Amino acid sequence: MVEITVRGAGILGLSIAWVCVLRGAQVRVIDPNGPAAGSSGGVVGALAPHVPENWNPKKAFQLRSLLAAEEFWSGVAEAGGQAPGYRRSGRLQTVADEHALALAQSRSRSAQTLWGQHARWIVEPAPDTPWSPHSPTGQVIRDTLSALVHPRQACMALVSALAARGVMTQTDGPDAGQVVWATGVQGLDALSREHHRPVGNGVKGQAAVLDYDAAGAPQLFVDGVHIIPHLDGTVAIGSTSEREFADPYTTDEQLDAVIAKARAAVPALVDAPVLARWAGVRPRARSRAPMLGPWPGRPGHFIANGGFKIGFGMAPAIAHVMADLMLEGTDNIPEGFEVTASF
Repeated sequence: MVEITVRGAGILGLSIAWVCVLRGAQVRVIDPNGPAAGSSGGVVGALAPHVPENWNPKKAFQLRSLLAAEEFWSGVAEAGGQAPGYRRSGRLQTVADEHALALAQSRSRSAQTLWGQHARWIVEPAPDTPWSPHSPTGQVIRDTLSALVHPRQACMALVSALAARGVMTQTDGPDAGQVVWATGVQGLDALSREHHRPVGNGVKGQAAVLDYDAAGAPQLFVDGVHIIPHLDGTVAIGSTSEREFADPYTTDEQLDAVIAKARAAVPALVDAPVLARWAGVRPRARSRAPMLGPWPGRPGHFIANGGFKIGFGMAPAIAHVMADLMLEGTDNIPEGFEVTASF
């Protein structure tokens, strides 16, 4: 039986551990801060696709992962008895002007080719409902590929599924067998120090949770803001992207501006109380793609990191690629995702 040690109990580490367990490996998960302690414990959870144009391996890999998500999360929920808050909700986006409208219509045609029968990208009149965002052209983009997940609930659902298979998340312990490092910003810092060059950095994000029940509605993307109607009867709003910051865990007027944008765009949210404000730092590899593969100079050690803003959406496919590599020696890492791409 192959032994795997997963360092890091965020979404990538837990997903890799789960797939390795399903394939019969003996797995241990170690994180000194516990599950979902870093950016995976956030509140937004938008699983949104890249636009259907200029196709490349990253977009193809993301499509495969988003299409696999429903089966992945239903299996996790069934195994551990805890819901991850997943739903393929679809998404509405506003269309700012005539140029944007022509571009959206072109992408609709591209989606027919690139997404096939799996999902649609449609330009249509904005619906007349309190949940519909104000669109200057009166048109919206509706895609049927976008999904949502509750980040912390999803991580804890994986913890429960692993526990049901006898794998408990530990705060310390020795490595055994092959080791995969899914340690987020700390892992990027360690790689940068070891190789004397920056391979990535942390980007701060601020987000909020509002008291409004829109469960079952599509998620919205308006003026750069994700508006996510979670299944628990709350709405998540986010997020900022801050390369420079003094305190990674405090919120400020930048979040106030994000909330104001959401209220201005969606009539239903004007009076919705703020239940929580969240801030954290997300790992961004230098290549901007997830960083996957062997750790250079460390035989038997592997890296799963990066995935800035798309980690939850990419997690099902990343888990299978890393399991292929560690358990079977098969390299199915997409072009541009290799660890060396960030060097």
